[in-house]
Amino acid sequence: MIKAKKLLALLLAVAMVAAMFVGCQKTDNKDATAAPTKGQDTPVDTSETPVDSTAEPVETTEEVVEPVVRPDSYVRAEDEDVYMNALPEYEAMLDAANELENLDDRFVAYAKAEAYLLSTGVMAPYQTQGGVYRIGHQAYRTTPYAMWGNDDDRMFSMVIANELIKAEDWDAMKELWNAAAAGEGEYDAAAYLTSKGYTLNPDLAITFSTAPVTIDWLNTSSQSDTEITVNCVDGLVQYDNLGVMQPALAESWEVSDDGLTYTFHIRKDAKWFTSEGTEYADLTAKDFEAGFHHMLDAAAGLEWLVQGKIAGVDEYLLEGGSWDNVGYKAVDDYTLEITLVAPLPYFMTMLTYSCFLPICDSFYQSRGGVYGIDEYAAASQSDSYKFGLQTDVSSQVYCGPYLLQKLQKDSEILVVKNPNYYNADKVVLNSIKWVYDDGSNPIGLYNEVMNGNLVSTGLSEGSGTLKQAKDDGNFDKYAYVTDTTSTTYFGGLNLNRGTFQLESGACASPADEQAHISTNLALNNKAFRLAIQYAWDHQTMNAVAVGQDLSAECLRNMYTAPEFVRLTNDTTDADGHTFDAGTAYGDLVQYYVTEVYKMPIDVHDGTNGWYRPDDAKAMLAKAEEQLGDAVTYPVQIDVVFLGTSANNTNMAKVFKQSIEGVLGADKVQVNLIEAGTTEDFYACGYRASNGEAGNFDMFYGSGWGPDYGDPSTYLDTFRGLGAGYMTKVIGLF
Repeated sequence: MIKAKKLLALLLAVAMVAAMFVGCQKTDNKDATAAPTKGQDTPVDTSETPVDSTAEPVETTEEVVEPVVRPDSYVRAEDEDVYMNALPEYEAMLDAANELENLDDRFVAYAKAEAYLLSTGVMAPYQTQGGVYRIGHQAYRTTPYAMWGNDDDRMFSMVIANELIKAEDWDAMKELWNAAAAGEGEYDAAAYLTSKGYTLNPDLAITFSTAPVTIDWLNTSSQSDTEITVNCVDGLVQYDNLGVMQPALAESWEVSDDGLTYTFHIRKDAKWFTSEGTEYADLTAKDFEAGFHHMLDAAAGLEWLVQGKIAGVDEYLLEGGSWDNVGYKAVDDYTLEITLVAPLPYFMTMLTYSCFLPICDSFYQSRGGVYGIDEYAAASQSDSYKFGLQTDVSSQVYCGPYLLQKLQKDSEILVVKNPNYYNADKVVLNSIKWVYDDGSNPIGLYNEVMNGNLVSTGLSEGSGTLKQAKDDGNFDKYAYVTDTTSTTYFGGLNLNRGTFQLESGACASPADEQAHISTNLALNNKAFRLAIQYAWDHQTMNAVAVGQDLSAECLRNMYTAPEFVRLTNDTTDADGHTFDAGTAYGDLVQYYVTEVYKMPIDVHDGTNGWYRPDDAKAMLAKAEEQLGDAVTYPVQIDVVFLGTSANNTNMAKVFKQSIEGVLGADKVQVNLIEAGTTEDFYACGYRASNGEAGNFDMFYGSGWGPDYGDPSTYLDTFRGLGAGYMTKVIGLF
């Protein structure tokens, strides 16, 4: 997210789609990416083969299952063995898709791989961002707009009104944006608002729930880190608010005839500045090379994005190869040359992600930074290494529109406009302030928005803010429904649990060792996993947060956003089935889910596509037969929830009621384990360092936002051997 958003496990976000904190999270209000939702009370089912949840159970493809033997004690298995048992064909399918040069053939092959991933039941998508009621001061889509990368976290161009924006004006701006995006006229939100009597506010105030753990944007893959710092550093290129790529630190570029070499010409008026605004150094192409080198050395979850893509990277990371052979070089002070292993038709879309950002080479070295994998590993542990420290905003220098001047992890984060920024006339906001919110006082946040002290807030059933807005008359006048996005949140089942409480003793599992053995055996059975996923009522769980009217708006049932890509031409797959030109990626996945893997789910947005109670019961019966006497019932499933959030608490209760109500509490028992702080909640899943550190059996607090414009940006996150970033949410690597 999650990407990493982005290579990131996007925030806990039960977020905010379900408006977990109902606060002023920018993630809820950024005007999303996917097509507008299709209705409120009764979403349109776009599936060509709609699925009836009352239909006869449909079994997945038959497989040979070895007899299960119960061990005497719980011992965590080898991750690779568990992965190959659960996803034996997945990586080969991805490799085959990746080798296809034709984009249409590639999309079809990836769709089949995604259907296979879903068929294993190790994860089930359930939500995207957006699709919630919101109220506030922010104009429609005035920040960079893209389905992928970090650009949608850049807020320099955001237009904010001092007054609450009326719903009718939000809708009017949305129509103007749609027309401009289609090439019909211009979109000027500031001019529209002032013509309607609004006055503009140059200072933005929003909330955050988890602070950055580093301000080194190349040593992290978490959006909660980079959504702050990306406002202080520019990349080579950047999307504008209509979704069109524009030059940024690269003024121009060329691509060689063979598609392997990209040459970028770096602008000569960009500088590095200290947090106080003092000029530190000129920005040069060497700073891009330095950033890429440091990113590979740090190996913080960004490096796998460029493995197999940039020449020499695999050799450098895996074989002790020389940096001299890596295809990312400053040819001179203002020329950067990137060499690929093979042509990548989507390569330019990758450049808005944080792994391609620069760092100031001279400043990095002055703070103890060194180059080389082993050299960095040693230096970063020494007292002399003081680069990018969360506790010191002066431990980084900045080349973007803002300077980071305050970072207090449980209080406030502040960036202020850099008056000497090369593109200062394009910067609308003078400052951006993030105020800490643990989700415990949503009505207080609502009142702060009403008073103009915060930019916006979600309105939800569980928090009481939806009722409050209706009672005080603000709902009818100001509430609008946010667009959905390309970010996907999912529930992952822990296949190889290695942690049963945090180091502090918090969030301890109530189950004993014998119960852990049964849970582990059950979760490594595909039929049992599908029983859990089919018994999970996503829509009811969402309803307790956002209200019944919008309970289906943000539901997502596949990992890649269904409208992410489309076929350009008629395309025939390896089995002879032909898909028409224009077919959306989601329809490709639906075909394979239904016809090849015989799953009863509907993968389209806006449907409760995984909730199949009869199929859940059939899968449980199948699992019981396969597991035999090795498992003792009820199988216990630990779920951690955030006790300070009414939404998250209520959602957890619905999850328990849903699973136990469909499968029977005598067969599956859901243990709800309360986290008293956001720090503990994140530590159990989202911030877990690896699969073994995950303290859960089911976790639905992480998601993924795409890094570039190809389905592999989602699907590669479940590769094995640690190559996939999100395998930690299924307890592996």
